[in-house]
Amino acid sequence: MQLFKLKTRIHRFDDFAGFAEEFALNERDLVITNDFLYKPFMERLNLPCRFIMQEQYGLGEPSDEMMNRILNDVRGCDFDRVIAIGGGTVIDISKIFVLKDIANVTDAFERKIPIVKSKQLIILPTTCGTGSEVTNISIAEIKSKHTKMGLADDAIVADDAVLVAELVKGLPFKFYACSAIDALIHAVESYVSPKSNPYTQLYCKAAIEIILDVFRGIAEKGEAYRFERLDDMLMASNFAGIAFGNTGVGAVHALSYPLGGTYHVPHGEANYQFFTAVFKVYNEKDPNGRIRELNALLQQMLGTESDPYAAMEQLLDKILPRPALSSYGMTEGDTAAFADNVIATQQRLLANNYVPLSRDEIFQIYTKLYK
Repeated sequence: MQLFKLKTRIHRFDDFAGFAEEFALNERDLVITNDFLYKPFMERLNLPCRFIMQEQYGLGEPSDEMMNRILNDVRGCDFDRVIAIGGGTVIDISKIFVLKDIANVTDAFERKIPIVKSKQLIILPTTCGTGSEVTNISIAEIKSKHTKMGLADDAIVADDAVLVAELVKGLPFKFYACSAIDALIHAVESYVSPKSNPYTQLYCKAAIEIILDVFRGIAEKGEAYRFERLDDMLMASNFAGIAFGNTGVGAVHALSYPLGGTYHVPHGEANYQFFTAVFKVYNEKDPNGRIRELNALLQQMLGTESDPYAAMEQLLDKILPRPALSSYGMTEGDTAAFADNVIATQQRLLANNYVPLSRDEIFQIYTKLYK
């Protein structure tokens, strides 16, 4: 039984220029990034790479339509490496572009074609949350199905992950907070996954401790405190990615997908909606399993002897208040439809739950958070 794997080499640089020099970026590199990152960090270096600015092909979360538009533009280009410099959207797109003989990205997500890697992949994350630089997962909204689908395959694992704190400094606070909360959720879901083990728990625990310590600092000292801890948060996100890359994530992510796919709610923000609600149900159903260890850790970090999820909500509300689901446009009728959608399309994630959740329990979570 395999307990742990990490196929990606991990690097750290003080600035982007140091990375570009050591990795010898050249004309056979396809760089997928954003203009707001290109101008301050790459333009002055006059790099000979082929650059793709993701936002020119669509805004928001990655979709099959966005990816196919980029695919049409790079078709026929000869390149050896795909270099992703960005957040979750850029990273998820870039992972698909290392595959051999891809004509329509939906075919990859639906596994209608062989999933074979033909290019090297280098990822520089520019948020503190996805952990995607060390996972084998790409997520996209499939427009025709009004939901998100994931491709999980070692063919899309990065060869190199590069942590550069300079690239995170310009991230607006809301995006920083959503991505950091997402990293926390990765670590917490991984900790209680059926695939969790002592190796992954080491990374989960380290990530949880760093993230909650930084959040407490922000709550006490203000938003600017995050700049003192950017290296730490990038590392914590990476730790959480290493953990859930081995264990998977569960119901929090599963419940977020219909919301994100239907109302275009960013991934981290959608996950935040369901975080504590799911774990309260877990705790009610089986308080004596691995969640007991997690609860003790959270109580210690949050300075409470009572319900750690109530204390978590109080802390996170100081970082980023959580709105009702109805504020995104979700209707009361969506609660049943979303529950049905999760059961029908997210069994890959539900298999990683701490305990099984029924369709009615999922429906009740949506209903509780609706108003």
